[in-house]
Formats: sequence, structure tokens, C-alpha cells
Amino acid sequence: MPTLQAMLDKRPWLLADGATGINLFHMGLMSGDSPEIWNEEHPERIQKLYQRFVDAGADIILTNTFGGNRRRLALHQADGRCHDINKKAAALAREVADACGRPVVVAGSVGPTGELFAPLGPLTDEEAIEVFVEQIEGLKAGGADVIWIETMSAIEEMRAAGLAAAKLGMPYTVTASFDTAARTMMGITPQAFADAMAELDPKPVAIGANCGAGASDTLGSILAMTGARSDMVVISKANAGIPKYVDGHIHYSGTPELMAAYAALAIDAGARIIGGCCGTSPEHLAGMRRALDAHVAGPRPDHAAIVARTGPFLHRPAPTGGGAMEGRKRRG
Repeated sequence: MPTLQAMLDKRPWLLADGATGINLFHMGLMSGDSPEIWNEEHPERIQKLYQRFVDAGADIILTNTFGGNRRRLALHQADGRCHDINKKAAALAREVADACGRPVVVAGSVGPTGELFAPLGPLTDEEAIEVFVEQIEGLKAGGADVIWIETMSAIEEMRAAGLAAAKLGMPYTVTASFDTAARTMMGITPQAFADAMAELDPKPVAIGANCGAGASDTLGSILAMTGARSDMVVISKANAGIPKYVDGHIHYSGTPELMAAYAALAIDAGARIIGGCCGTSPEHLAGMRRALDAHVAGPRPDHAAIVARTGPFLHRPAPTGGGAMEGRKRRG
């Protein structure tokens, strides 16, 4: 099984996969259903999505376990099956990765619990670590290579998930969602996030931004991270444009051409792992792969260059260097 670090040591960039949820909706998932339960009920559809991402050129595929912790599964009366659901999802991805004839990393997706930490909410550090350990045990048992902690907003939750992965001897990555005026929902700036992740022991293999707003805003966050620190591998996993509700369905505005431009800019901005989040189809991903394969390194883009190629920012972007402690949230 390839390790993410080994692939990073050999390659200048890696392509991560696209969206899980929106693509499963196109495959029949209904609003309110649990995507994670589909690992048991429709394994062939889950593997089909994994395979489509691999066929589009993905070097990393994320397991269908974003809401796979017991707190989220309890909403579907499936909290008692947490280990089995995660093990099944990772095993399905492992099968696809091992059969493709080239190295593909299976990344065990770990999303937030959906609860606030004390004193703002009921969740304690100890409880959060316990919740994440249970999920990660299942992912490890199913054959995940790395734990992919994603769409996080609070440093406390990122730290708890990272400690859980480390407790089980698993390497991990962390990406945050900068969806509230270029900060996470809990007020963390990209610079503060990068600074906090560098203090973890063991450190994540890579850090970055996912979800949030469109490609331009994610690129702004990447510039801020790489401007603040040069000692971390950075992940950029942007949404495929902006969601719009049309004829009873959610559609994303980004085209494969826009996501191809985004991928090239992400490389020049300093990211080494590039993928897509909400709205990113295998067709988008194939366009990104072609762009990366043909890419010739260019100058580090500024905000004007990003706007010219991927459209306007939804939020005023964070500064691209310095001020790494701005917005840092500490408990106590």
C-alpha cells in the first residue's frame, strides 16, 4: 500500500478526488439520507464513484465516511454500527485502489462531530478523542492509508481528531473550511490555522483548505497559508464554483475549464495536493488532471490574477503573508 508521504517524496503534486455527496445525489441518494449507510446498502454505487475518480486521474480517493462518527450517525440510528460502516467504506476504496495498476492512496475521511466544544457546547476534549478513535479504528481496519480530517472549523476539534489518529498510529492530514468572511465558522484565519497545525505533535502530513466558498476564495486561503508558513505541505480542495438551486436541484457554477484553471493556480500558489470539493464531478477532475499534467510553473498568483482566471472573491481574502497569529482562538 502506498503512503501519502512516500508519494509526496516522489511527486511534485498529487491529485485528490472530487465531491462525494453531490455525486451520490446524482446516483440516487435522497435528501435526508445518510451517505455513510450506503456503504452497506449500495456498495456497488460507492465503488463506482471511487472508480470514476480513479479513472479521472485521482491519486488520492477519500472514503465515504465524512459523517461517519457516532455523533453524526446517531441522527440515523446507526451510531452502534460506526466501526463496521467505516471499515466497509475503507475496504471498498482499498479494493478499487489496489486494482487500478498504479499507486492510489486511500484517505479515511473524518468530518466534524457537529457539536461545539465546552464551554460553548457539551463536547469535551476527552469525549471528542473517544468519538474519533472509534471511527478511525474502523477506517484503519478497512485499509485506509491516511486519515483525512476535513471541513473543520475549531482548532480544538482538529487537535482531537489528530490526537485520535496518532493514538492509533495513523498519519493524518487536516483541512479547514474558511467559509465565513475568509475565516472558519469559529473565527480562525488561514494563517492562524497553519500556525496551530505546525504546533501539533505529531504534525499532520499536510494541511489546507476545503469546501467553504468557490475556487477563488479557496485559492485566497491557500495564498495566506503558504505566505505564513513554508514548512508544511498544503492541500487545496475547492468547491466547483457556487451552488445555485435550479428546478429543485443544487447545481454548481464551475465548469471543468474553470476547475482546470483553478488547479494550475493552486500549484503556483504553493499547494502540492489539489482536488475538488462540493460540486466537483469526475468530469471536473479529469479536466484538472489534464491541466496539472500540462502545467508549466508560473509566478505566485496575486488576488488580481486569481480573479482574472477563476472569478471574483465572495469574501475579502485574508492577507497573503505575515500576521499568522491574527484571529487565533485559545481556550481558557
